[in-house]
Amino acid sequence: MPVIERVPNVTFKTRVRDESIPGPNPYRWQDLTTAEIFDGKKVVVFSLPGAFTPTCSSNHLPRYEELYDEFKAQGVDSIICISVNDAFVMFQWGKHVGAKNVFLLPDGNGEFTRKMGMLVNKSDIGFGMRSWRYSMLVDDGKIEAFFLESDFGDNCPIDPFEVSDADTMMAFLKGVEPAGVSEARFAFVG
Repeated sequence: MPVIERVPNVTFKTRVRDESIPGPNPYRWQDLTTAEIFDGKKVVVFSLPGAFTPTCSSNHLPRYEELYDEFKAQGVDSIICISVNDAFVMFQWGKHVGAKNVFLLPDGNGEFTRKMGMLVNKSDIGFGMRSWRYSMLVDDGKIEAFFLESDFGDNCPIDPFEVSDADTMMAFLKGVEPAGVSEARFAFVG
């Protein structure tokens, strides 16, 4: 469990479709605050090192997407994937993997991730500062459950993926023991 009890107060820089904008790129910048995302809602959040990366693209995001209706049946209002990537990268990644239900939230400056205490240095693989892999259940801004992958730290030589997966979160919501990470949903080519 993180040392904080509530999600940090930040403003995310997002891009939204706006049909009033002519041309082939009908999107505009829109600020989205933590309060707008979490206040009065039950939200599943999972964070990962980067869009277009193997585990994130083959399993982490696709499995949350696959179980979306089951999460809704458990009273979850939304599922959010946070990554220290910009809005353009997150948008293209969502198109690439076919994300339709999970909201891909760019933390381009890493502010939310830093305030969560989850910002790590991954310069050993050329990523710079990124998020450690974790998931959490947030109810009206309060962190109710937190699943942190092992070996947290800078330049970790491995990328653990054992507890921040969709099946572990679903097991928690149902009050049952997790069965472990499911098989990859898609083959990653990158």
